[in-house]
Amino acid sequence: MKTEYRQQIEDWFADKRDPFLRDVARLVRVRSVKGEAQANAPFGVGPAAALDEALALCSDLGLSARDYDRHVGEVTLATEKDSILHVLGHLDVVDEGSGWTVTEPYAPRLVDGMIYGRGTDDDKGPIVAVLYAMKAVQELGLPLKHGMKLIMGTDEESGSADIAYYYSKEPFAPYSFTPDAAFPVTNVEKGSYKPTFTMDFEADSALPRVASFHGGVRINVLPGEATAEIAGMDAFTLGPLAVPFAQKFGVTFASTEIAVGTRIRCTGKSAHASTPEEGVNAITALLAFLASLPLADCGSTRAIRSLAELFPHGDWSGSALGIAQSDDVSGSLTVAFSLLDMDETHLTGRFDARIPVCATEENCRVTAERALRSRGFSVSGELEAPHHTPADGPFIRTLLDCYEAYTGNSGECQSTGGGTYVHNIPGGVAFGCGMPGFQSNLHGPDEHACLEDLLTSSKLFAQVILELCGPDSSF
Repeated sequence: MKTEYRQQIEDWFADKRDPFLRDVARLVRVRSVKGEAQANAPFGVGPAAALDEALALCSDLGLSARDYDRHVGEVTLATEKDSILHVLGHLDVVDEGSGWTVTEPYAPRLVDGMIYGRGTDDDKGPIVAVLYAMKAVQELGLPLKHGMKLIMGTDEESGSADIAYYYSKEPFAPYSFTPDAAFPVTNVEKGSYKPTFTMDFEADSALPRVASFHGGVRINVLPGEATAEIAGMDAFTLGPLAVPFAQKFGVTFASTEIAVGTRIRCTGKSAHASTPEEGVNAITALLAFLASLPLADCGSTRAIRSLAELFPHGDWSGSALGIAQSDDVSGSLTVAFSLLDMDETHLTGRFDARIPVCATEENCRVTAERALRSRGFSVSGELEAPHHTPADGPFIRTLLDCYEAYTGNSGECQSTGGGTYVHNIPGGVAFGCGMPGFQSNLHGPDEHACLEDLLTSSKLFAQVILELCGPDSSF
């Protein structure tokens, strides 16, 4: 690593703390949750508004940026040269959910060095870190040997159709990273299996029965809330039955009298679907409770009890489905039961499994389908293969060297259950911005990022750009 760059970078950042914080807050204030496609807003008005705000920020920073067909914003350094580095971040966010205590989701607030708000960590704060790194390199005035681009997407949380569109028209860069994970370098991303399963049953008047069930907001979010309506049972009867389940699972139950019986709400703790052990799944907790009740023998009861057996509360490994497995490269398979809707005649559910390198069609998809179909469910869905970039190349070594220099920590490669923009990009890795051990609560209430960590990330990103694209680059 070239130490002469580092002092120049440190000097440039000496007075940037306040404007950096201001610009993170500027993006976080935009509610950029995916919505219905509209003219000039392929992923809804929220992501489109965030893209407009990010492009305006680029203009204010004096960076060359363009709106790429309302799908992404493309920010370029050294526009006249070949871009050998792509950095990919996203401006869209997941739903705000409930349970925020420090601030409202889109009212960013700095408390004890932490910036709170939806998107501070995932992924608006990291985007600002990259923008400031680019600005630093630009203002240092060193002649770049190569160009680089930041691609600001608007659909990462809902399928990444934005990046697929971009790369259907533009070539991949030789080197790519996304600041949408944690340091040091994530060179292995698990694959995914996210099937949809359904069941139809006859309407029934038998009592008591589960008349409806709703849980979950998004396939990649472990649900923190779920509700069910139970016909033929009153809240006075249900309340005491729920107490041992609340104590055992660490959830709360709230019952409300309705015309047909009782509406019961289960509140757990939401988390990212790739780390289900960090949350408390309200769907599986409520299913376990409902399955224990003296319900009538009818279609909805059989469905509820089957699901409670296939997805027992706390089974993150998929053991009950028969798909638990692990390997040394990517770790263990995880399962998050994330979506369930049921009425008097139909049920639709989805789970999000993050699968290791050792997973196959036979030991994962076929096995899970067999388990579900044996209980009468119809099921469809395909596997997405894992992503693995070998750790021994000069690109990864450069990233790790810069990380070690700016943090004092030892750098190494790691794997994740999360999926990022680089999952289908040859040679791509995730790099930052979370520091090891930091819990940002992304996808949950009180999401936050450490301001000093973001500034450190921005500095080392500037160093990376100069190492790869600067006048002395060996790339």
